[in-house]
Amino acid sequence: MKVTVFVSPKTTVLDPQGAAVEQAIKSLGHHSIEGVRVGKTVTFHMEGSDTPEIRDEIDRLCDGLLSNPVIEDYRYEIITE
Repeated sequence: MKVTVFVSPKTTVLDPQGAAVEQAIKSLGHHSIEGVRVGKTVTFHMEGSDTPEIRDEIDRLCDGLLSNPVIEDYRYEIITE
């Protein structure tokens, strides 16, 4: 199965990269854009099927390695192939 993890700064954390991208977008004339947040996406393949145990394993990976739980949130999608 394919797992895609989306990591983004918590809403309470400043995002200077997001602010810079938002400013660049506005300088290009797109003034209706606001609240830009920049994150990262991690995709990997994993053996097994979508079970509570697999989801626990993915949560441990996300909490311990793929994100910093102090300043980042994550969510993931599982696509069975």
